[in-house]
Amino acid sequence: MSDEMAADFALSAVREDGLWSVVAMPPAAADDLDQIIHALRQQPGDGGSIGLLSFSEDFFVILRIMGEDVRMLLSDVTAAFDAPFAGQVLDRLGLPMPDGDDENDIEPAGDLDLLEDLGISPLLIAGLCDDLELYPDDVFGQLAEHMGFFEQYEAAMQLVA
Repeated sequence: MSDEMAADFALSAVREDGLWSVVAMPPAAADDLDQIIHALRQQPGDGGSIGLLSFSEDFFVILRIMGEDVRMLLSDVTAAFDAPFAGQVLDRLGLPMPDGDDENDIEPAGDLDLLEDLGISPLLIAGLCDDLELYPDDVFGQLAEHMGFFEQYEAAMQLVA
């Protein structure tokens, strides 16, 4: 994968006995979708594990792994034109590549309700994906705040910044 489209950072968020833990994962874990899924499966937690991946400060992927169940969200389908990881996500979702790279084609793909049981509505996620002024770390910060692990998120971000 080119450095230009390599992951900025990859975080894992897991809740166990009501307490959240957020840890930085090696960015190389985000070179391949199967690799990051395998890494996230190693941390099952109470409600599965959540992967938060940022790519070139441009788009993000959220993964939710619960046993064999893999749910995912790609913030921008047009990212698949330049980023192999985004293409892997579309392929795993069974979705075709977008028709053109027109900015009007920017839309999320995948499971908008993957965090609904944690208090994040699909409308909130859709709105965050639509806000092109937000960087992935800003989006993740808002999600972390809503889910109750903002302090742990901030501490993990200090390690990847």
